[in-house]
Amino acid sequence: MTTEPATALPAAVAAALRDLPAPACAYLYDTTTLRERAATLRAALPPRTTILYAVKANGHPAVVATLADATDGLDVASGGELRLALDAGARRIAFSGPAKTDTELAAAVHAGALLNVESAHELRRLAGLGLHADICLRVNRAGPALSGSHTMTGTPTPFGIADDQLGDVLADLPPGLRVIGFHLHAVSNNLDGHAHAAFLTDAIGWSQTKAQEYGLDLRVVNAGGGFGVDYRTDSAMDLTPLSTVTVPPGIDLVVEPGRWLTADAGWYTAEVLDLKTTHGRTFAVLRGGTHHFRLPAAWGYSHPFTVLPVDHWDRPYPRPAVTDTPVDAVGELCTPRDVLTRDRHVTHLRAGDRLVFARTGAYGYDISHHDFLRHDPPDFVIL
Repeated sequence: MTTEPATALPAAVAAALRDLPAPACAYLYDTTTLRERAATLRAALPPRTTILYAVKANGHPAVVATLADATDGLDVASGGELRLALDAGARRIAFSGPAKTDTELAAAVHAGALLNVESAHELRRLAGLGLHADICLRVNRAGPALSGSHTMTGTPTPFGIADDQLGDVLADLPPGLRVIGFHLHAVSNNLDGHAHAAFLTDAIGWSQTKAQEYGLDLRVVNAGGGFGVDYRTDSAMDLTPLSTVTVPPGIDLVVEPGRWLTADAGWYTAEVLDLKTTHGRTFAVLRGGTHHFRLPAAWGYSHPFTVLPVDHWDRPYPRPAVTDTPVDAVGELCTPRDVLTRDRHVTHLRAGDRLVFARTGAYGYDISHHDFLRHDPPDFVIL
């Protein structure tokens, strides 16, 4: 059993969530926190490092616009994200993804985005479309990968070109395409800052070696994202070791964080509609659930919450309440898997109170199955 966090919600966040009409269900994104996170990351990185926000983490237009301004640009992985980036006025755009359509390839090149090409076939498709561009090759390198929630390289995945195929791909490079770097994104949600610093150094060294071997003018080493946060606690990847990385002159080290920039800038709240005890377990049934915030169910963990009390009660019948007991926070969907939190102790909880789930600014609403049962979407509040 876990207990309620001792830290209070930020005053502005609590006030905004308390003002929501009942039954409350909303995401709140704080643009000041987004800018602070971007500034903190920039201060921790070595010179000659470019920060591109990974739009996949949170594509809300206000978040994208804020980070397009606070970072150096945006990392996109679809035509829809490319349109978001252009609407946000991104100064620089990189386009990745293993399944780009012809339309997306052409749109990316015409928009001036730097393509991270995933295969020899994708190269041939670019040439077949008559497109000329400087590109990076995404490479799935052999060897042990970083630890994290999702491993992208060093194992069979659909991402990138196997490093033992790189020579053949470069030998058959179509005219009009020039390789200026490599994309080496390896892992999602790494919590080990020292290991990540070592990975960045290794990525630079590997890229220099391959560029010399194949006669490439190396300009870009894109190490992707992977800067992690721990959803069960307040901890996150320590950025301090990143400053020890040396980026040689003439090379642009690109990092593409998403989760680390946005997770702590978001809160999800859902009102308690019912409290019930069944076969010895107490359930707080919410106006919300995994169709808004799928990550706990997808990753199999319990997401911490804070109780935001709402004293007003104008119903003509008793108000359900529990005291000093563990509860499961569950959603409004007709499935027993609609669970955000298991076995979390609450001091006092009533129907009409609101549960607030912090650290939900990344991979929250964007990855969730919104249309299942067709419930109304949450509100979105921007501070």
